[in-house]
Amino acid sequence: MSLTGISANRLELLQIAEAVAREKSIDKEIVIEAIEEAIQKGARARYGAEHDIRVHIDPKTGETTIKRVVTVVADDAVFGGGIDEETGEELPFEEPPGILRLADAKRRDKNAEVGSVYEELLPPFEFGRVQTQMARQVVMGKVRDAERERQYEEYKDRVGEIVNGTVKRVEYGNVVVDLGRGEGIMRRDQSIPRENFNIGDRIRCYIYDVRRETKGPQILLSRAHGGFMAKLFAQEVPEVYDAVIEIRAVARDPGSRAKMAVISNDSSIDPVGACVGMRGSRVQAVVAELQGEKIDIIQWSQDEATFIVNALAPAEVSKVVMDEEDERVEVVVPDEQLSLAIGRRGQNVRLASQLTGWQIDIMTESQESERRQREFTERTALFQEALDVDEVIAQLLVTEGFASVEDVAYVDASEVAAIEGFDEDTAEEIQARARDYLEKEAAEYDAKRRELGVEDGILEIEGITLPMAVALGEGDVKTIEDLAGLVPDDLRGWFETRNGERVREAGILEAFGLEPQDAEALIMRARIAMGWVEAPEEPVEEFVGDEPSEEVFAEAETPAEAQDA
Repeated sequence: MSLTGISANRLELLQIAEAVAREKSIDKEIVIEAIEEAIQKGARARYGAEHDIRVHIDPKTGETTIKRVVTVVADDAVFGGGIDEETGEELPFEEPPGILRLADAKRRDKNAEVGSVYEELLPPFEFGRVQTQMARQVVMGKVRDAERERQYEEYKDRVGEIVNGTVKRVEYGNVVVDLGRGEGIMRRDQSIPRENFNIGDRIRCYIYDVRRETKGPQILLSRAHGGFMAKLFAQEVPEVYDAVIEIRAVARDPGSRAKMAVISNDSSIDPVGACVGMRGSRVQAVVAELQGEKIDIIQWSQDEATFIVNALAPAEVSKVVMDEEDERVEVVVPDEQLSLAIGRRGQNVRLASQLTGWQIDIMTESQESERRQREFTERTALFQEALDVDEVIAQLLVTEGFASVEDVAYVDASEVAAIEGFDEDTAEEIQARARDYLEKEAAEYDAKRRELGVEDGILEIEGITLPMAVALGEGDVKTIEDLAGLVPDDLRGWFETRNGERVREAGILEAFGLEPQDAEALIMRARIAMGWVEAPEEPVEEFVGDEPSEEVFAEAETPAEAQDA
């Protein structure tokens, strides 16, 4: 568009605004505001930047009004200055345009006072070449910003939808898609492998995110997202669209294989059969869109063990052992089912893990039997040595589920006495020997800790045990300050690349199997003890009822003392 003069045909100005608004799908008022700003800049360039010039275009008649506005301020009024909160830089003192000091205003108008506003109409003027170019840039910039905002507002609530578009450009594997009223991008990692597109191809994608960025809204598309497959089933399966069948979880290896967990809200409808369709017609329609991706549809179950077993299909599972604290599960399968359970390159177990949210460890029945026998032998030998008992008694303790000397020492005496062939006196003697062994072991660790020069304060850090203190001393960590200066990898270990090979570097406390958050917590407590950081405030819970509070157990040195408390 071009602006040659504001005295031009008023209707022509409105027609330009309407045409631009229609082309860019934005409000006409926004275009008129942009033209007003362009004229205002041209007027300030013509009459002087020190003037406060305001422009108004009547949206009905197209009549343009240019006014110079003067505002009276106090003689000692100060503008600008201070400190920028974001950058911390000192702001300059700048007097805004259109300001008149009260003393000067009094010379022109005796009735002038602070806050008085004077307006003066300015005559129309012709735009020069430079002013026309500047006006065009202002208008197009405002229109571009309005168009971007319109796109963001239109698509931000469409996350999770499938959209159809046309391939506009292909850049380094990234596909730019024309969506009609917007432009989306499908990055290389969000496309299905070995799937190629050419300019002009029709494409179906899933909107997984819409972001507002400085260069404009980013509509992020995907064909590899799990939501894309779920939405395709909603289009093909009426029961899914009507929410009679719910898709609870999806895990995909795009272009190769996927697993989808479904559940029916109507007991008369088989969710798996409904999604597969007659002779596989429904699932095949989705498979065709996903370039032949094999899809396993499984029954979702509220019982997590059952769900994990279903997720590992088609492999058969013999046993499941769950560790809810670490969200790990040990799955035992028949020897001949191992390769099927793991899948090609670990694909089956990896997808099952993604689907269920559990870390799945696979082992065969023979491997489990060997491991159980090895653990039984090791624990029997431990109890024989620590408790000074014969092999039969040690085996009885292991069979009853005791895994460590601590278990024997601090469990309720009645549990030990309840073992077949034991009585109260036997249980008391065994527990006394267990406590003596632990005290002796603790004394040995403490002596070694002192010998290594590890200060007593280390043991005051919550979570640090005597064996840990010894390990820290062997790693040359002898003070709280030494511990506070570490990072979690120093405790847990890390990987390094040497001569092109990935090498594992052992951590100081690697033998204790610390999780990342546990290692970080130990270091943070040390830093709090040193005063480097402040301890986070924790809400105080009042103790109500007859049961001992958690504080009592926390302060007790041993489980036995906690019971006494």
